[in-house]
Amino acid sequence: MSIQTADICDTHREKVQVAESVFKQFGKVKSFSGSIHTVKVYEDNVLVKKALQSIPEGSVLVVDGGGSRKCALLGDNLADIAVTRKLSGIVVYGCIRDSAQINEMDIGVFAIGTNPLKSNKQGKGQENIPVQFAGVNIEPGFHLYADEDGILISEDQLL
Repeated sequence: MSIQTADICDTHREKVQVAESVFKQFGKVKSFSGSIHTVKVYEDNVLVKKALQSIPEGSVLVVDGGGSRKCALLGDNLADIAVTRKLSGIVVYGCIRDSAQINEMDIGVFAIGTNPLKSNKQGKGQENIPVQFAGVNIEPGFHLYADEDGILISEDQLL
């Protein structure tokens, strides 16, 4: 199903939050939607990998990386887990690496940028908690809709 955020805004404006346009788009999948699962980490991607390995098929992983641009929280190996497990997409409020490889993969990824440096591996952070960035409040179980025009968050499943 092709997601069109502009149409969703036209029909359900009072039910959606629109994320600020701080993200770049990666991956072959240009539109996706799904139920949100969250992790909050800072320059450490152990919980990102754990979530990618465990959240349900069709879900969207939202990673609050604190907006850090000092290292990457997602690379091609983790993106491959998302593809294999048929996750809908990934949003990273932080950086990714291996962007050329991710751009050839059947996954949709939004991130604020790229950085070739890998993250720490200490396992610090929190899972399945409300997070806030890019002007939106995101809670586990909310729904995310994304395409080339941007990212929408809704408490309700709209499609």
